[in-house]
Amino acid sequence: MFNFSASILRPIFIIVFLICISGCSVFGLFGKDDKDKDPEITEGETAETLYQEAHISLRKLDINEAVEKFEVLEGRYPFGRYAQQAQLELAYAYYKQSDTDRALSSINRFIKLNPQHPSLDYAYYLKGLIAFDSGKSFIHIIIPRDPSKNDPTPLRESFEVFGTLIDKFPDSEYAEDAKLRMVYLRNELAEYELKVANFYMRRGAYVASANRTRYIMENYQGASVMPQAIAMLEKAYEKLEMNDLAQDTNRVFHENFDEEDLYIDNVVCKKSVFRSIAEYLFYLDKKECN
Repeated sequence: MFNFSASILRPIFIIVFLICISGCSVFGLFGKDDKDKDPEITEGETAETLYQEAHISLRKLDINEAVEKFEVLEGRYPFGRYAQQAQLELAYAYYKQSDTDRALSSINRFIKLNPQHPSLDYAYYLKGLIAFDSGKSFIHIIIPRDPSKNDPTPLRESFEVFGTLIDKFPDSEYAEDAKLRMVYLRNELAEYELKVANFYMRRGAYVASANRTRYIMENYQGASVMPQAIAMLEKAYEKLEMNDLAQDTNRVFHENFDEEDLYIDNVVCKKSVFRSIAEYLFYLDKKECN
């Protein structure tokens, strides 16, 4: 019987392993290279050519083709003005693909690396849009989204980004649209906070309810639910037997609103003013009116 030592066997195993790896590569077991994947993208293409082709694909709404070419451009020519612009447009392409994570990653990288770029206002606007549409789906076109049943984090992020855009670039062509979106987001976020405040109110957590309604008053001035928020805060103070604060809150309400401001829009029943805070809370809980 042959008795090979370990020192003899080791180089033999290494040679066999290298042959196997070489063979696997030959037969394509580790995949094809970029040229095999897409023969349209050749090694000789310049950054300008790749950018123009990707940009044309994007304008034609051939988003997948645009993404592929922008990614090749970024990988092959990571520096220069074409790479900068590709990064920005790639973020938009990911956004159109509803790939929120990669869209945010790309736009955040662009903002970080290009703090003086002439299109920085657009970058902030795009970042706000990405967050604004995060979590939306086709069903929301048919059935309006209930903000109380969704994670408000993307809406808060969008609200903050649009605010940054307006602060940094008040004369931007995107500022006016950002303002309109902030009004919508303000109302959505305020409604979410009010639903949470009502949740605490119904469970006797009056301090938590008061904190939520104060948050609405401090952060979402002008929100459509402001009258209801102030009324709920008054009720919370009454439950906590903080009568002075309840009276002050009542005065704030009557200085800015009247009882009819407690109407709820689009109630499919007899139109009547809520006669008490209890009736309003009942409506919020049951989605009914008397």
